[in-house]
Amino acid sequence: MGLRDVLTGIQNGPRGARQPSSGGGGISPLVLALLGLFAYKAFKGRGAQTPAAPEQGATRGGTTSASGGGLGDILGGLFGGRGGGGPAPSGGSLNDLLRGGLGGLLGGAAAGSVLSGGLGNLIRDLQNSGQGHVADSWVQPGPNRQIAPGDLAHALGGDTLDALSRQTGMDRDELLEGLSQHLPELVDQLTPQGRLPTEEEASRMV
Repeated sequence: MGLRDVLTGIQNGPRGARQPSSGGGGISPLVLALLGLFAYKAFKGRGAQTPAAPEQGATRGGTTSASGGGLGDILGGLFGGRGGGGPAPSGGSLNDLLRGGLGGLLGGAAAGSVLSGGLGNLIRDLQNSGQGHVADSWVQPGPNRQIAPGDLAHALGGDTLDALSRQTGMDRDELLEGLSQHLPELVDQLTPQGRLPTEEEASRMV
């Protein structure tokens, strides 16, 4: 099962199908939040490893502002806005967002690279916040442990949540509830072999 299949299932579910008053076009705000979370985590890890990469200069957040306003710029680029205050896209398909938004986000990097890097950094953040046993259950075979919205908020950080909330139009509580419900399933589907996918494996999922 590919990323598009998983996200389509989430989007067509009772929570994913709900649209905020600000509008998310044909793509649900929860799907945008999930993609935005992976994209930001990938950007954050890439910036830490290669601070001098010239292509990152084109992303308005730059290489030294991976939080706060920089996150808003990253999400604005993914969602079709122009910078930190950009709205969610008013049209387009999920496939367009996966190929165009993720693929073009890091200076032309492949969407699989963004997905693989973002997933790895997300798991690392969960481990560092004391939720390693939960994250491991999502990756490894067997039932997925649930994560409380408050624990997820601690792992992700307030700046990340605030930016996701602004860009998707979801209030923070609704955003956390949706992420805590669907992240275990999404990570589980993206790790069918019980480990994080390589960039090449992730690219085949997009």
